[in-house]
Amino acid sequence: MQIEDFLLMRHEILLTLGILIILMADLFRPHGRESSFSGLAIGLMAVITLAGLLPVPQGSLFGGMYVSTPLFTLVKNVLTMGTLIVFLQAHSWMTGPLTLRRRSEFYILLMSTLLGMYFMISSGNFLMLYIGLELASIPVAAAAAYDKFRMDSAESGMKYILSSAVSSAILLYGISLIYGATGSLYFERVAAFYTGTPVQMLAFVLFFSGLAFKISLVPFHLWTADVYQGAPTGVTSYLSVVSKGASTFVLLVLLYTVFSKIALLWQPMLFVVAVVTMVVGNLFALRQQHMRRFIAFSSISQAGYILVGLAAGNQLGMSSVVYYILVYVCSNLGVFGVISAIEHATGKLRMDDYNGLYHTNPRLALLMTLSLFSLAGIPPVAGFFGKFFLFAAAAQQGMYVLVILATLNTIISLYYYLLVVKAMFINSNNTPVPFFRTCCVTRTGLVLCALGLVVLGFAAVVYQQMFDMSFGL
Repeated sequence: MQIEDFLLMRHEILLTLGILIILMADLFRPHGRESSFSGLAIGLMAVITLAGLLPVPQGSLFGGMYVSTPLFTLVKNVLTMGTLIVFLQAHSWMTGPLTLRRRSEFYILLMSTLLGMYFMISSGNFLMLYIGLELASIPVAAAAAYDKFRMDSAESGMKYILSSAVSSAILLYGISLIYGATGSLYFERVAAFYTGTPVQMLAFVLFFSGLAFKISLVPFHLWTADVYQGAPTGVTSYLSVVSKGASTFVLLVLLYTVFSKIALLWQPMLFVVAVVTMVVGNLFALRQQHMRRFIAFSSISQAGYILVGLAAGNQLGMSSVVYYILVYVCSNLGVFGVISAIEHATGKLRMDDYNGLYHTNPRLALLMTLSLFSLAGIPPVAGFFGKFFLFAAAAQQGMYVLVILATLNTIISLYYYLLVVKAMFINSNNTPVPFFRTCCVTRTGLVLCALGLVVLGFAAVVYQQMFDMSFGL
């Protein structure tokens, strides 16, 4: 194996080394001395992020089970950057007294999950995909139950692991049928023999159902709100952004490569699932007062918008989905960053608690507004362009009914996003959130989200690069 082969797996190798470094630092720290490990984890993720920007030619390893392309590398960089921002935003919480004895476990679990997502993205074989999926699922279930002495956290971990086990079993059964119908597990060989026979369609439906659980598509979304509410805010933000982004990209790759010959069969299915997901997510988001549950149903509706681009089945849809994942990372992490900062300072998590926030903490209120406007698709922030490209891809294929329904759902989402904005700027509160200062590390994570929302909305070169990379998928 040559040095170029190691460079192809630089994300996986560096992340594995990072996990081992944190583990060794925890094992060999002086007895009786507690360390936060926050600075170490942030530094390691920053190194991995910078290393991922180095240009490396595409290639494959292990007989084609591992594949690396510029687009795959780009998505890994996005997920790495998202994880880095999660670590930055969780710094205040992780250095607090409540996590005095379990600080290293938080970073090891999330980094192990990220490692599984790397393998999912670069998999060229269904077996490699399944191994990566399980590596990404089991640690994050433990992370959801991180506050094990808090009942809500333990309950969320239990719900996630049980739901994940069922979805993994369904997905694995679908993979077994794919192997039985095509005689191979390699993506290229499966694509050559996938013609849409009844057994192959059953295998696709089962496989799609298992993966839809990770993306929180209706009707596989029932775990989302409870897990988002019970898990620690840092884990919730990681689940809503990094985990969902990786699963969505894997589904994108498989639809456009392995299952491309049966596009006329899965496009109507994605049409129905997209509409139902958008409607259910928006209607339930209207009723929420708990901020984490509110964002949970908001993320379900966002998954529906992403399916609009996937259903298009063209290059514009492919590049639009990747661009929207990047925008969604900045938008949702901006929202969760504000929620986490307020929760850590005051313990407040209800929407009513945000009444008058602008008068006491104007910067947090402005960042929350900017992030919510991006999720709602209001110009000129990046979310507007993300939705525009998704809807344009569907319109290019003549799916005007889907575009109209998605636009109507966007209008509905605008209403409940503005409820939070109204609470912060207009409503009054006898006991408002007091003024407080976030630490420099947490503030850095919030600033990165704000910059991402503004820059991605105006830097056309970012989308153009993704469009060019999609040719090589």
